[in-house]
Amino acid sequence: MSSFKSKFQSISEVIEGLVQLYPDRFVLKSKTSALTWDALNRTANRLARDIIQVGEGEAPIALFLDRGLSILTSIVAVLKAGKFYVPLDPSHPLTRNRYIIEDSGAALILTDSRNLSAAKQMSFNGRANLVNIDELDSNLSAENLALSIPSSALANIVYTSGSTGQPKGVVNTQETVLQRGLGDKHFHISAEDRITAAGSAGRDIFTSLLNGAGSFPWNVKEQGLVGLSDWLMQEEITILRCVPSVFRHFASTLNEEGMFPKLRVILLTGEPVYSSDVELYKKHFSSGCVLVNNLSSTESGSFRQYIIDKETAITSNIVPVGYALEDKDVLLMDDNGQQVSFNEVGEIAVKSRYLSPGYWRKPELTKAKFLCDPDGTNERIYLTGDLGRLMQNGCLEHLGRKDFQVKVRGLRIELSEVEGALLSMSEISEAVVTVHERSPGEKFLVAYLVPAKEPKPAISEIRRFMEQKLPAFMVPSSYIMLETLPLTPNGKIDRRALPAPDRSRPDLDTPFAAPRTYTEKALARIWEDVLGIDNVGIDDSFLSLGGNSLLATQVISRMLTEFQVDIPMRSFLETPTVAKMGVVIIQNLAGEMQHQQLAVTLNHIESLSEEEALTRGEEAQRSKTQTETPIE
Repeated sequence: MSSFKSKFQSISEVIEGLVQLYPDRFVLKSKTSALTWDALNRTANRLARDIIQVGEGEAPIALFLDRGLSILTSIVAVLKAGKFYVPLDPSHPLTRNRYIIEDSGAALILTDSRNLSAAKQMSFNGRANLVNIDELDSNLSAENLALSIPSSALANIVYTSGSTGQPKGVVNTQETVLQRGLGDKHFHISAEDRITAAGSAGRDIFTSLLNGAGSFPWNVKEQGLVGLSDWLMQEEITILRCVPSVFRHFASTLNEEGMFPKLRVILLTGEPVYSSDVELYKKHFSSGCVLVNNLSSTESGSFRQYIIDKETAITSNIVPVGYALEDKDVLLMDDNGQQVSFNEVGEIAVKSRYLSPGYWRKPELTKAKFLCDPDGTNERIYLTGDLGRLMQNGCLEHLGRKDFQVKVRGLRIELSEVEGALLSMSEISEAVVTVHERSPGEKFLVAYLVPAKEPKPAISEIRRFMEQKLPAFMVPSSYIMLETLPLTPNGKIDRRALPAPDRSRPDLDTPFAAPRTYTEKALARIWEDVLGIDNVGIDDSFLSLGGNSLLATQVISRMLTEFQVDIPMRSFLETPTVAKMGVVIIQNLAGEMQHQQLAVTLNHIESLSEEEALTRGEEAQRSKTQTETPIE
């Protein structure tokens, strides 16, 4: 029985009502820009009229824009025009974005001046029209369009990793988006809330948009985690939404208790939550804040939540995903499609009328994954492919995948798609990809490869090839070359027999060069600890060694502790070797010196032995502290 009832039938109706209530409040604010509800509405209305003038029938509209004001305005404009959109990520490889445009049938691409050049490469020689939103005609009316849009109309197509080697599009309607944004009453989200989405969880804008809450996104890839604490305090954030791995790294940087008095909800989604994460929450956050373990999928939205406060006792390492949400029942099915009993393992299936209609232009896959309700209701059943166990009290435990799909940093990956990309490289004859953990919750992809010929390709060469094929989160961190892949007695690949990755430095095309100075040695040690690799050379690229933006935040935090220098994420990724970062650190330290004696001391440290340097460094830091003039 459905309990969700909305007086609105379209997303644009909700937005226009909120504009009347809160015209001058921020709908979105980032470190560099801000947008009010009124400005959003007026710009979106002009862009919607431009979209209608171009006129592309029933085809979706591709959005080739970075996260922020532009894509938010474009989403609202497309929906106001009665159209539906497919988001593209400019950071993803050109070939992947072109495939999505072709598969979706998009005949119009919205982009901006920053991404115009790349967008032209995807327009298939003019077959897809381009609209540069930075050149919008100011003479177009900014008044509401007053179109009647039914709740059954399509709202978007979201592409996720696909088992066939290509991404697949998940379709959503106006009704499913409205239910996901307005149907969850647990946290009473309102216009008084200020929501920060950190990392991949920032993809869902409708939770804030449809409730009138302000969205204050934090881009972990560009901004790191060092400044997130100040951001939450300064902007008086009430809800923090992120994947558990981001929360884990963020909370480990905190050294105080109850730092965020306005924060009332921490919503973790996309990965397993561990008891150690709960301990971090209990240690650093106020009693007025709850921690929520959320289970969701692109096809169904959120369907289970476990709410944790300071008194909640966690009795196992992995935290349960909790209890049912309104309009989303959960069934556990065996291989024959029959429900299993309490405390038995089965495939998690979501029963609801607010599921995705299915996969874009994939009727057979839709039929296999979305089932009709055998009781004859208007609800359907989505088979998630996840395994679970239901306890007697109705609490659900999530036990992982039943197939070769995984989640890394909250993003869904079909291992077969990664394997297919590897096998498209002529130098590789066989490939298997698995997922490993550096520590609980810190998952990364490992590729096992059999070279097609000698000499075998360098790991750097393989990584560069993969970066041209797949988004960064799908590129394996570690590569292991084998003469043959291990097989089971019946001839299948024996994944359990694959060797675990060790701490060996990968076979890069950059020759090994040992650290020379105190700074380089200290940096190399930090990289080795974070990456789990021995013998890091000063010219080795952080990314080539298997690093990513989340691991980079750990390195930046460690450098801040070691050198008292705060390196921006962008600067780190632009100078991703020990040698180059060593120069940046020395330059930053030199820039902070207030007298010549300290400068001479630091320059001299670089020529000393490691033991002497530690002593001199402490003396120099004391001298710097004693001679600094306080700021009035």
